[in-house]
Amino acid sequence: MDINFEYYKIFYYVARYGNITKAAAALGSNQPNVTRIMKLLESQMGCRLLIREARGISLTEEGKRLYSHVEIACGHLFAAQEEIGGQPGSGGTVKIGATETALHLFLLDVLRDFKREYPAVRIKIHNHTTPEITGRLLEGKLDFAVVTTPFAMPDALRSEELLQFEDILAGGTAYGELCKKKLEPEDMKNYPWVGLGEGTATYEMYKAFFAGHKIDMEPDMQVATSDLILPLIENNLGIGFIPEKLARESLREKRLVQIRINCELPKRSIQIVSDKGQRKSSAAELLYRYLK
Repeated sequence: MDINFEYYKIFYYVARYGNITKAAAALGSNQPNVTRIMKLLESQMGCRLLIREARGISLTEEGKRLYSHVEIACGHLFAAQEEIGGQPGSGGTVKIGATETALHLFLLDVLRDFKREYPAVRIKIHNHTTPEITGRLLEGKLDFAVVTTPFAMPDALRSEELLQFEDILAGGTAYGELCKKKLEPEDMKNYPWVGLGEGTATYEMYKAFFAGHKIDMEPDMQVATSDLILPLIENNLGIGFIPEKLARESLREKRLVQIRINCELPKRSIQIVSDKGQRKSSAAELLYRYLK
């Protein structure tokens, strides 16, 4: 039985999307043509592969067995095609740098959707501090990065904003009394402060913030990465600034309290950063545009 590989490829997309219209769009084709090819494939296979339903299509038992083989074959072929310069989304590996905050505030949700749509693309995430990430970008070890502001921007790199977010001042349940009124910036000196350590851009940002209010403040407890701040605050080891989204669940479960402060906190955002002179692979270009 000599069946055109293109039929298997179209079947792969139809089965993956569970919808002929979406499969046709992904293939750059049209619905009547995809439907015709599927009927030809069923005729040549001598069995029914698809069940048409109101919300799309599902696979018969024969269709499921065929897809288990076609999925593997297409994955290998698309990966080979990508390596040799094939079509975006058909495979390849993308190396991303990401800070902890950017990963949890933005990247994880988007990557989950991306992998559903482009399962053949492999993604390697390198979780480092921003200076380490920009250094790896300049060395050509990363395709691009997703980081939080503030950070130093070397001339060879460019950045674009993906998302704005807000920090809040929070404390554990032992600091519940502080919720009753707005705290003045100078009042923070009366409480232990948990924050990122010296040498990080966030440390410098809040150092400048306090200096602007004529306050000399140093974290009483310094941590290396932002994901360590939340558990320390929850355990009443001090108060500190954390992104509102990351604190949301702890606030809802009353493990944290939000402390209002009588001033405006520095604006922050998540940025996508890349090397101006580095050419991206088709897989990296696809993910880069998807994130934007």
